[in-house]
Amino acid sequence: MRFRARFPSLPQTLFMNAKLLLKTLFMIAILLLLVIMGMNNRQIVELSMRPLLPNIQKQPAAMMYFGFFAVGLLTGTVLTAGGKRGGKSKSE
Repeated sequence: MRFRARFPSLPQTLFMNAKLLLKTLFMIAILLLLVIMGMNNRQIVELSMRPLLPNIQKQPAAMMYFGFFAVGLLTGTVLTAGGKRGGKSKSE
């Protein structure tokens, strides 16, 4: 029993590797879209957020896309951080 508890079964390991590969491919695809947007959107855009920013912000569109992507990525990281704890089980 102890041997089986320490080493996960092969299908479970393959599933975890496939899941990591899909997540990595998804992140690369999103970053590729960010690069394409940055290369093709060089015009200046305005951002107005009166309660938070007193002045209108004027930046290239690519910088706005990058900023929104960064905020979304950080938000997702904070929301998914922590959670389940790995390591020792209670039966040991």
